[in-house]
Amino acid sequence: MQAVTSVSGRAYPWGAKNVDTDVIIPAHWLKTISRVGLGRGAFETVRAQPGNLFDDPRYAGAPILIAGDNFGCGSSREHAAWALADMGVTAVIAPSFSDIFSGNAVKNGIVPVVLPQEAIDRLLETAVDQDVTVDLETMTVTTPYQDRFSFDLDPFRRRCLMEGLDEIGLTLARDTQISNFEGAAASTRPWVEGKRGYEGIAVAGAGRT
Repeated sequence: MQAVTSVSGRAYPWGAKNVDTDVIIPAHWLKTISRVGLGRGAFETVRAQPGNLFDDPRYAGAPILIAGDNFGCGSSREHAAWALADMGVTAVIAPSFSDIFSGNAVKNGIVPVVLPQEAIDRLLETAVDQDVTVDLETMTVTTPYQDRFSFDLDPFRRRCLMEGLDEIGLTLARDTQISNFEGAAASTRPWVEGKRGYEGIAVAGAGRT
C-alpha cells in the first residue's frame, strides 16, 4: 500500500448524503477479485446523468471527494474502497462515515476525514475553483483562502496510512518477532514441528489403550 502523508489537489464538491456502497460501485461489478479497473464503474449510476460532476473536466483525476453524512453506508463490500482508489481518490471528507467503509478505506490507502457540516459547506463552496489539502502530519484540511480545519483520526489508522501498512505490511513489519517466536517454539516444542525422534513416540503410543 502506498504511504499517504498529505493529499492536495482538486476535490469533487459533491456533498451528497447517505451514499451507499451500491452507488459507489454497483453490484454487477463485484464479479472480479481484482482492484484494477473498478474505477470505470465508480458512481456508474451518477455518471449516467448528463452533466454529472464526476465527468466534469474541471475535476478530472481529483484526489479528494467531499461528501455528506453517512458516506459508505449499505453493504460491507471492500470493492467500494477499491473503486475509489482506482479512480484516483486518496481522501474522502464527510461529516460521518459507515464504520465498515471507514475501515476498508484505511486498509486501501484512503484517508477518511470527518469534519462538521459547517466545514463541509465551506469546502464545497471553495472546491468549485480551488484546491484542497489534507495533511496527516498536522491533521488539518486547508485551502488557498486560509481556511484551516482540524480533524481527528485513530492513531493506529493514521500510522498505517502514513507508513503505507495494510494487514500484510503490518505482519511483515513484525517479521523478526515472528521468526524469533517460531525458533523458540521449535526448540521447546519439537513435536509441533515433527522433529525426528518424536514421530516414533507418537506411533508407538497410538495403539495403547
